[in-house]
Amino acid sequence: MRSFVRAAELGQLQHAADELGVTQQAVSKRVAALERELAVRLFTRTARGVELTLDGQAFLPHARSIVAGVDRAVAAVRPGSRALRIDVLGLRSAQAVVLHDYWRSHPETDLDVVTLRVDDPQVAAAAVRAGELDASFRAVTDPATLPPDVRMIHAFDSPLELLVGPGHPLASARTVTPCQLRELRIWVPGIVPRSEWAEFYDQLATAFELRIDAAGPNFGNEVLLDILADSVDVATLVGSRDRYLWPTRHDLRRIPIVNPTLAYPLFLMVPGTNPHPGLRAIVDHFAGLAPIPEPAWLPSWAATAHRDADGITGNRR
Repeated sequence: MRSFVRAAELGQLQHAADELGVTQQAVSKRVAALERELAVRLFTRTARGVELTLDGQAFLPHARSIVAGVDRAVAAVRPGSRALRIDVLGLRSAQAVVLHDYWRSHPETDLDVVTLRVDDPQVAAAAVRAGELDASFRAVTDPATLPPDVRMIHAFDSPLELLVGPGHPLASARTVTPCQLRELRIWVPGIVPRSEWAEFYDQLATAFELRIDAAGPNFGNEVLLDILADSVDVATLVGSRDRYLWPTRHDLRRIPIVNPTLAYPLFLMVPGTNPHPGLRAIVDHFAGLAPIPEPAWLPSWAATAHRDADGITGNRR
């Protein structure tokens, strides 16, 4: 069950094997045995790794809950503290980058970074509430809908940058303003309706009269970067701390947006009581990050959610 969950979360059997300390063949055999037991296919194999079938997608949250329950049972009788389990949107996201920076400075921290691969923040809130996660980098844009025993605190703000190819009219600009973006086609594929980031882009487009194009399927960052490299009119928005890699020949340009800085607010959903003791130091690390340049624009929920870490104390068992 654990091999299936980690393969689903990481997207590759080899990555799951490396994390579990076994061979890829062992993980493959475990998944195959589980599929025989269930009499369904859980994965399809692709050139990039594995993808969940519809049955796999239906099975994953239950399997994850079972694994988390086993972990909690073992932790309840094992001396010492368990790993701090934090959900991030992606392993190249600003959230993961900042967590990695923290861990490099504090390698003794027992940290488990996962990606839930869900778009609904309420699902992440439920995982925090159930104890499957200690924290999740998600935000409920209407704090009134947050479960009463889950708290949302401010982590840090991520300034946006314009990402363009070498042939784009703004490729040589050192900075750009939101006004300069009004006539551009800003392509952001994969915006999921009713998601946190859908609300962000809706408010951003309204505030600055931007044309945010979410058309077409999302084939991943590699395809998006390939298209930007060859385009003279397509641009996209990325976080300044997001880690993107592309071939040198692409010659893509990351251009800061100023006057005002456009920023995406990042929040942590944490248990309302009895949080993991390791959270305090990480939240303090976030507080020490450089502030975003002023003036700045943030969406409406950035002002209504908690912007402090009161209550994140080291009083867990």
